[in-house]
Amino acid sequence: MRFTKVQGLGNDFILVNCFKENIAERDFSKLAVRACDRHFGIGADGLVLLLPAEVADVNMRIFNPDGSEAEMCGNVIRCAAKYLFEHGLVTKNQIKVQTLAGIMRPELITTSGQVQLVRVDMGKPRLDRLEIPMAGPPGRVLSEPLEAGGVTYQVTAVSMGNPHCIILVPDVEQIPLSVAGPALERHSVFPSRTNVEFIQVVNREEVKMRVWERGAGETMACGTGACAAVVACALNDCTTRQVTVHLQAGDLLIEWGADNHVYMTGPAEEVFTGEYPVLEK
Repeated sequence: MRFTKVQGLGNDFILVNCFKENIAERDFSKLAVRACDRHFGIGADGLVLLLPAEVADVNMRIFNPDGSEAEMCGNVIRCAAKYLFEHGLVTKNQIKVQTLAGIMRPELITTSGQVQLVRVDMGKPRLDRLEIPMAGPPGRVLSEPLEAGGVTYQVTAVSMGNPHCIILVPDVEQIPLSVAGPALERHSVFPSRTNVEFIQVVNREEVKMRVWERGAGETMACGTGACAAVVACALNDCTTRQVTVHLQAGDLLIEWGADNHVYMTGPAEEVFTGEYPVLEK
């Protein structure tokens, strides 16, 4: 299997062009577990397959390092859009990508035929508890107390096609993420588990974020998480609706537009290409 290693702000993925690579009959979950292992495989935060689609330019499937399939990923869709354009699979600057969270529409910002940034219409945030999904009565979850691992957190829940639990804190660096992350990810109120974002508000236009991703653990960045965080901050009147989200390896610009769509702008990069055996050892 030929692959391309890509990264968006340090959130790294194994990208496979299934227009060329014939791995359609493989067990993608097992392949993701093996290939994403950072000691015995390629090493990545996820395995991404670009497949033909009937209703879009491409069908993007994402598998976490634990083998579970993710609905969407903001960092990887930027990487996928850049790859599709620069490898000639699409020739237009606006692309339709089919995901388990629906059709996403990345827009390429190019200079001399090279992609500099990717702006993605991430769709409308889903705010009702049942849409997250999260157990409990219908309605929004805004700064609601939730006990996990002996600690009570004030959580706001947002879905960007995948579930997010956002917690505002004074200092993200003081959070024991390896303890708090798993306790919240697998909390019984989240039947599909959840991504967890801890947010430190710098001012009304800037926040810092650390993230524990469902099925992957702590990662350097999460695009859908940044989008959910800005929605949560705006709902709690901590920020405006256009915010720079500071992550470990760089920034994302997130805008919650007047049309109720969330727009994400950020970089993407190819790291290297290689070959990987798809047969079980």
